[in-house]
Amino acid sequence: MTGTTRSSVGLDDRRKRLLFRCWHRGTREMDLILGRFADQEIANLTDGELTELERLIEVPDPDLYAALIGDKELPPADAGALFKRLKAFRAVDQDL
Repeated sequence: MTGTTRSSVGLDDRRKRLLFRCWHRGTREMDLILGRFADQEIANLTDGELTELERLIEVPDPDLYAALIGDKELPPADAGALFKRLKAFRAVDQDL
């Protein structure tokens, strides 16, 4: 997989921006993890979840990746319900 499989057609500007940012992280591993999660979930996220995703994408790639694989803990403000969903999504993703 080389990029998004989801069209941004029909998404509001906030979701379009988040979808793009999830696929353009800076490291390929994080592009694949966050991008694929966003492809699947972005249309159904609540405003609160969108805010949490906006916070998560501000976490530097090495720190977020380390938290996702269990090598590091995120601050409680960043380790909310959406992070747990992202971590579970990544854990069952067999294509990575």
